[in-house]
Amino acid sequence: MSVVGFDLGFQSCYVAVARAGGIETVANEYSDRSFYAHFVVQVVTNYKNTVQGFKRFHGRACADPYVQSVKSNLVYDLAPMPTGATGIKVMYMDEERVFSIEQVTGMLLTKLKETAESALKKPVVDCVISVPSYFTDSERRSVIDAAQIAGLNCLRLMNETTAVTLAYGIYKQDLPAPEEKPRIVVFVDLGHSGYQVSVCAFNKGKLKILATAFDSELGGKDFDDILVKHFCEEFSQKYKLDVKSKPRALVRLNQECEKLKKLMSANSSDLPLNIECFMNDIDVSSKLNRGQFEEMCAELLAKVEGPLCSVMEQAKLKKEDIYAVEIVGGASRIPAIKERISKFFGKELSTTLNADEAVARGCALQCAILSPAFKVREFSITDVVPYSISLKWNSAAEEGLSDCEVFPKNHAAPFSKVLTFYRKEPFTLEAYYNNPKELPYPTASIGQFLIQNVSPQPSGESAKVKVKVRVNVHGVFSVSGASLVEIIKTPEGEEPMETEQTVKEDEVCSLCIFSRYIRLMIYNTVTGDPKQEKKNDQPPQAKKPKVKTKTVELPIECNLHWQLSSEVLNMFVENEGKMIMQDKLEKERNDAKNNVEEYVYDMRDKLHGVLEKFVNEADRDSFSLKLEDTENWLYEDGEDQQKQVYIDKLAELKKIGQPIHDRYIEAEERPNAFEELGRQIQMYMKIIEAYKDEQYDHLDELEVTKVNKHVNDAMAWMNGKMNQQNSQDLTVDPVVKVVEIKAKTKELYSACNPILSKPKPKVEPPKEEKPTENGPVNGPEPTESQPCNPDKATSAGTEQETVENKLPEMDID
Repeated sequence: MSVVGFDLGFQSCYVAVARAGGIETVANEYSDRSFYAHFVVQVVTNYKNTVQGFKRFHGRACADPYVQSVKSNLVYDLAPMPTGATGIKVMYMDEERVFSIEQVTGMLLTKLKETAESALKKPVVDCVISVPSYFTDSERRSVIDAAQIAGLNCLRLMNETTAVTLAYGIYKQDLPAPEEKPRIVVFVDLGHSGYQVSVCAFNKGKLKILATAFDSELGGKDFDDILVKHFCEEFSQKYKLDVKSKPRALVRLNQECEKLKKLMSANSSDLPLNIECFMNDIDVSSKLNRGQFEEMCAELLAKVEGPLCSVMEQAKLKKEDIYAVEIVGGASRIPAIKERISKFFGKELSTTLNADEAVARGCALQCAILSPAFKVREFSITDVVPYSISLKWNSAAEEGLSDCEVFPKNHAAPFSKVLTFYRKEPFTLEAYYNNPKELPYPTASIGQFLIQNVSPQPSGESAKVKVKVRVNVHGVFSVSGASLVEIIKTPEGEEPMETEQTVKEDEVCSLCIFSRYIRLMIYNTVTGDPKQEKKNDQPPQAKKPKVKTKTVELPIECNLHWQLSSEVLNMFVENEGKMIMQDKLEKERNDAKNNVEEYVYDMRDKLHGVLEKFVNEADRDSFSLKLEDTENWLYEDGEDQQKQVYIDKLAELKKIGQPIHDRYIEAEERPNAFEELGRQIQMYMKIIEAYKDEQYDHLDELEVTKVNKHVNDAMAWMNGKMNQQNSQDLTVDPVVKVVEIKAKTKELYSACNPILSKPKPKVEPPKEEKPTENGPVNGPEPTESQPCNPDKATSAGTEQETVENKLPEMDID
């Protein structure tokens, strides 16, 4: 089971995985843990087809005020989907296409998934994905759909601030015991596009989010935008350049301003900004210091304290209650921001977490907790509902609408509640956020839920309907179930049967919602009015029949705001699979093209370098010309050819270039091969010359003669080939190849080594004569009834087997 956490940032993405040694943030194919550096290069060269900053378009209509406000600042085009949702217009496979935000995010998740699979060396399906804590239901459902399009099973959508608290708390060994007063820590996350603050209470083995606050319009990009605006005005006056009219120039200026902002975080002196060939072949330059930058950003910096005050008021805490303030996020490195946060709480800020990777690591930890494949320290997480959620419905007792707040702001999540209604017919519940001013979203509606198949009791009375509402682990509200409780009267004496099923959840409460009139009517009808109890002097009444109940599950029709239909979602999943296959084919095509280009550059350099003496001048000039023609073809007619065309083109070039390269390789390896053969010949010749000595006197003379012939033949062959090769020009194929020399070496070894490495026979020492009791000194040989000494026999045999060979074993290729 895969254990992966994805941090889908506005600008950068991070992937964290769980291994046996802990949590690790993995790098992409460019050895970069941030999925941003490669994008920076591409956005300049292919800005119209490179999509960025689309995270805030999730679950929003194309006509959304926010979408329209940022549309003019984008270098790519937006277009409405058939449903009215926001789509992104790009060129795909030489065709203009409009992709939904879910599809684009699905493509990004597919890329992150491939990176995780490469790191883990196994398929990735289960994961945890981060979202901002201020995302609404529509935005969260959009991200879940994107994960499904990418073939991922999202175990949990985790709020970014909650992921940070988990990454912080799970490793703490000194947290208070569960019965003790919790440790209160404030977490400030200032990223590229959003500002989030949360207050968390820690005890050993658990964390509980107390409150959250945010400003979705304050982030690192807003500081970048101020710098871009400043330099656009300066360059307009100084160089008469209209930067905003050139998207590529605007992209380059954005990147340089971001770099300058980071430099100013570390330096307070004047810093230069220089861009060569910025527009119309004009170089531009300027300078700025931190003081000037903070003056320009005064309005933005004034917004820092707002969420801090809000979160403290919500949690009803004083500043002295705070144990520590932990900051994360790329923009948290700006000194002016750190100074204001520190001043607000009156204490030094803590930076124990990796500011960029903490969210991804927290998501991976949550995935490990949810996974049965990993044993993780017990740690419970209680999140909160970011906005208060209410239900409204048509009142059954009186005309008009009734409503009720079911989940107040900062209510614990995930959580379920059971609501009780009394109805005679199907009815609709509408869920909505009851404080639209808190939302960074134009629509307060969550969706409508039609409770179907509701019918009155046989007596004509209203039926009891239990509705289960829930905020799940993703932070998404839903009407997760509805049941009709039928009341059945049984004759006296018949045992009643209770069939109503109890909802089993960790945290469930019951909330009965109905008008006083309906409640009183049902109470009097079923149980009788207690005020009308019969007096003792009245005649006895007949016993009332006993009552049993039966629970019937009711279907629910959901109409959620900006929810993708199952048909559209399935189509997107199918299209993503097709595009993945197409991407694979395109990668193979590009690889084939790159192989041709690489071969052209490589051979062109080597023809005038290491290969120069292995090809004559005429052939070199001819081949160089062909390489140049191929290079021109690659950037003209060969720009977009099929994979096989590039394969054939490479084979055509190698037909000419490979023999040249082979001659070079042969010349490099041939001396070593001849040296090895010569060393072996010399070793065998020394043995042959000394075979009469005591060390080799056990060798057969006839066999030694055969060996001598093999050695002389090999020497003659080697000398002949060396002489022929020395007189051979390097521009033609060699007389003898390395593989032939190695074969001759192996042949000589096979012919000579078995003979010359035979062990010398072991000579047994004479037996010592010992007198015996029953016979002469030299008695009869032992028989089966008188066995030989087994220890002596074994010892002799072992000595015979362990005689060392006189020739070492050789390693012959």
